Amino acid sequence: MKLMICIVNNYYTSHIEKQMNKKGYRMTELSSSGGFIKKGSTTFLFGVEEENLEDLKAHLQEACTSLESKKGRQSEAPRRFTYFVLSAENAAFFKNPEKNS
Repeated sequence: MKLMICIVNNYYTSHIEKQMNKKGYRMTELSSSGGFIKKGSTTFLFGVEEENLEDLKAHLQEACTSLESKKGRQSEAPRRFTYFVLSAENAAFFKNPEKNS
């Protein structure tokens, strides 16, 4: 299992969210700003099996280019998105001891 942290220019955010949901990806969306990518970004967290990682990258790229084709222009930002992939094999779940599930 991998965790992809994907920092997306806000121009693409809603389109990426819709397209990834249609393709069955589950994600967590965080509003983000700061010194790394500057303002105007959204961070998506994707949990994905390693064998599906390349497909996810391709779907993200496709979502950006399809929006550009649809609107007839690109974002004015220098990049569409930046991503990091981390191993999630040692993920730990902190369960409520009072719950059985």
